[in-house]
Amino acid sequence: MYTKIHELVQTAQERQLPISELIIEQEIKMSHSSREIIWATMGKNLDVMLAAEEKGVTGEGVQSATGITGGEAVLMKRYREKGQSLSGDIMLEAVQNAIATNEVNASMGIICATPTAGSAGTLPGILSVITKQLSLDRDAQIRFLFCASAFGMVVANDAMIAGATGGCQAEVGSASAMGAAAAVEAAGGTPQQSSEAFAMAMSNLLGLVCDPVAGLVEVPCVKRNVIGSVNALTSADMALAGLVSKIPADEVISAMKSIGENLPSTLRETGLGGLAATPTGIALKMQIFGQDMSIDK
Repeated sequence: MYTKIHELVQTAQERQLPISELIIEQEIKMSHSSREIIWATMGKNLDVMLAAEEKGVTGEGVQSATGITGGEAVLMKRYREKGQSLSGDIMLEAVQNAIATNEVNASMGIICATPTAGSAGTLPGILSVITKQLSLDRDAQIRFLFCASAFGMVVANDAMIAGATGGCQAEVGSASAMGAAAAVEAAGGTPQQSSEAFAMAMSNLLGLVCDPVAGLVEVPCVKRNVIGSVNALTSADMALAGLVSKIPADEVISAMKSIGENLPSTLRETGLGGLAATPTGIALKMQIFGQDMSIDK
């Protein structure tokens, strides 16, 4: 099993293979399954992603049981259709689909955790954009997911991917870095460029706390996935342009782990600090649960 990003890059360079192929080979070996089965399984993950995106922007969209999130992916879609956006339609498509996916998650719909449910919108937001920009077919989209999983595997084994242990930097931050690396490969970049994109994307989100209002994966989680998608796309472009991270990817992961371990528990998915502890955050919790639950100081 690959335990470091530099191992993935070095092996890919030596064997002249894309990183996505390395992880497919590893999965075949570890799962004792055929390539066809592994490919089909990842294809099912892709189908779940696409279905969630579609559900989130169909009709009036979806609403969570709490009523604090929902319907905003549809608003984004309608805004895009006016053709008067500030950041351009390509970027707003990523915004729309990231929100759509996480709204489906908040409404108890089916999503593909990448790497977690709370960060499930980041990769779909990225993939929807590069699929159009690069005219990716289904096989290329599946390969994108394999490449992303390779980088995510290293993060999960070398640091953490849960907000409860490392803050949102470990969830949306990891998802953003995974997507940036995979986007570079999909665009024809080198394994080293994928590593650079990964490092820049994760570096940009270091220190991001996990402070869900009422302890629910809704506010600010849904919109934080937007930042994950946009950050990934810009990081991928920077890497493809030749920009590099001064801090290597593996060291960025180590820094993320250290930061996560030093975050107070109030900022690690407990819903006791940050936005969750604001007057409005507390009021929303009372509205949802019907009682004032104390905030630890």
